Amino acid sequence: MTQTHMAREVAEIPAAARRLLGEGRGAIEATAADLRDVNPAFVSTVARGSSDHAATYLKYACELSLGLPVASIGPSVASIFGARLKLGGAACFSISQSGQSPDIVAMAQAASDAQACTLAITNQPDSPLARASRNTVPIMAGPELSVAATKTFVTSALAGLAVLAHWGRDDALIAAIDALPDQLEAAARLDWSPLRDALLARDSMYVLGRGPSYAMACEAALKFKETCGIHAEAYSSAEVLHGPVEIVGGDYPVLVLAARDAAEPAAMGVAEQLATRGAQVFATSDMAKSATRLPFVATSHPLTEPLALITGFYAFIEQLARARGRNPDTPANLRKVTETT
Repeated sequence: MTQTHMAREVAEIPAAARRLLGEGRGAIEATAADLRDVNPAFVSTVARGSSDHAATYLKYACELSLGLPVASIGPSVASIFGARLKLGGAACFSISQSGQSPDIVAMAQAASDAQACTLAITNQPDSPLARASRNTVPIMAGPELSVAATKTFVTSALAGLAVLAHWGRDDALIAAIDALPDQLEAAARLDWSPLRDALLARDSMYVLGRGPSYAMACEAALKFKETCGIHAEAYSSAEVLHGPVEIVGGDYPVLVLAARDAAEPAAMGVAEQLATRGAQVFATSDMAKSATRLPFVATSHPLTEPLALITGFYAFIEQLARARGRNPDTPANLRKVTETT
C-alpha cells in the first residue's frame, strides 16, 4: 500500500501547529482579550465525535488553569428540543472541523442569541458555525482527506488551549505551547511496535487516562474502532476498577495514556493492579513495573503533554490498521463529514 492519507496527515501535525501558533496568533489573542473583558462565570462546550474529545480536554485545561467550571451541552437541546438555555454571562466554545453540522450550528446560534460570548474553533473560517459565533479561531490544519481526524483534532485542542493560556496570561503555559510543535514532531516518530504486535489479532480492549489524558483515551478508543475494527472502550483510571474491571484478565489488553502530571501516580497504580490480574498492560510512563513501558515525549507543561501523547498514538494506530489489513482512510461505514440534526 502506498502512504495513506492518514500517515501523511499525522506527519503534517507539527507544521499545522506551527501555522496555527504563527498565522493564527492574532485571532487567538483577540478572542482571549474578548473573554477577559466579558469575564464569564462559566464555560460551555458544543461538539461531537473527535471534536467532543477535544472539548473534554479543554474542560480539564480550563478548570485547571483558570478555575472556571465547564459544562458540555448536547447540541440536540437546541436543534431537536428547541430549549433556550440561560447562557448570558457565560462563554460557549463550539468545535467542528467542517463547521457545517446543523445541530452544532443551531446550538452555537442559540448561545449567541442568549448573549453568551461564543467561540467557533473550526478548520473552515467561512462556515455556518463561524457565522453563528461572536469569535472564530481557524485551526489552519489545511485539507484533511483521511476519514479519521488527526491533525484537525490536535489543532482544535491546541487552538482552545492557546486561547485559555492567553486569556489567563499564563506565561509558562504560553511558552510550553510555543515549544510544542518540535515535540509533536518527535512524538510522531515514536516506536510503539510492542503494542502493535500485541493487538494484531485482538478485537476488544480498554484505554485508560485520568484528567486531561482521559480525553485522549476517549479519542484513542474511537480511533481503534474506526480504523482497526477493535472494540475499544475508554475509561478514567478512577472508574475502571468499578464494574468494568470484571472482564479484565487473561491477557486482556489495556493501554494507559499517562502524562507527566499530578494524575500519573494514581493512573499507574491502577495499571499495576490490572497487570497483577493478568491483563496485558501498556503504559506511557516511567513508573511502569509490571506494565510494558511505551516511549513518550515529555513536554514542559502538564497541559501540553496529552497533545504529544495523542500524536504518538496516531502514528501507531495508522501502522496497526495497515498491519491488520485495513486501509484507515476508507472505513466501510463512515464518511469524512457527518451532519447531524
